[in-house]
Amino acid sequence: MYAMLIRSRAAFGGYLRVSDVKDIPFLVKESEVVTGEPGRNFVVASADRLLYRVATTPTGYKVERLDYDNRPMSVSYVGGEFEGHSLAEALQAGQLFTPTVGG
Repeated sequence: MYAMLIRSRAAFGGYLRVSDVKDIPFLVKESEVVTGEPGRNFVVASADRLLYRVATTPTGYKVERLDYDNRPMSVSYVGGEFEGHSLAEALQAGQLFTPTVGG
């Protein structure tokens, strides 16, 4: 089901627009399985182009706000639901993107 949704999204510049908050956990797990590395990067396509890395933890997700050298500036933890998080707000505004994986 998710794979069909993801393929139907418009990719732009190697990035996929995230269109549903429930896709975030799937996208993170997909990246972790395909790359063998923890987490997945997300970009908020605003004037500031905010960068985030989301990784699975035993109790949910670790969300790191990254600087432009991919170093964590701040860390928060999400217990499984992203509603109310700034990533969900960016998604609702049509501004949340993630790089494609496994090209």
